[in-house]
Amino acid sequence: MPLAHPLSTADTPVQTLYGEHHGWLLGWLRKKLNNQHQAADLTHDTFARLLGAPVPASPGALALRSPRAYLTTIARGLMIDSFRRADLEQAYLADLAALPPALHPSPEERLLALQTLEAVGRMLDAMTPKTRQAWLLSRLDGLAHADIAAQMKISVPRVRQYLANAARLAYQLQFGEAR
Repeated sequence: MPLAHPLSTADTPVQTLYGEHHGWLLGWLRKKLNNQHQAADLTHDTFARLLGAPVPASPGALALRSPRAYLTTIARGLMIDSFRRADLEQAYLADLAALPPALHPSPEERLLALQTLEAVGRMLDAMTPKTRQAWLLSRLDGLAHADIAAQMKISVPRVRQYLANAARLAYQLQFGEAR
């Protein structure tokens, strides 16, 4: 007696999207990237992102009016993330090349540094412009709250609020939603 596939009774919305649009998305990404392997990876990541999304409340909620536009939006965001990662990695490797060989970090340290840079980049991208400016003035320039307030032409309590928002966001990105 053959075993039934666990999902054989009915396709899930993601399976339907995959079946109907996988080939199209792969072709679209291949044209954009001019790289078959990267296009295949990003196509996979796009559908993996859909699988990781919260389950819709109603069964028909994932029935999209413009599924290709939706998939394109997800894929474009992943493509931008991929480009940012490549840019960060190239800048980091260029800085490493300038160091004497004795000071080169181990492969594990290099990976950790790249992952940290990516996490900081995601955090900065998620911040509002004023929160980002206050955080950078505090962390990179080492300015005190009063100096940040004067430079941004805002109150010291507002600076504290922006820095608290930045800390909350960093926590959420590191550990998930705050309890």
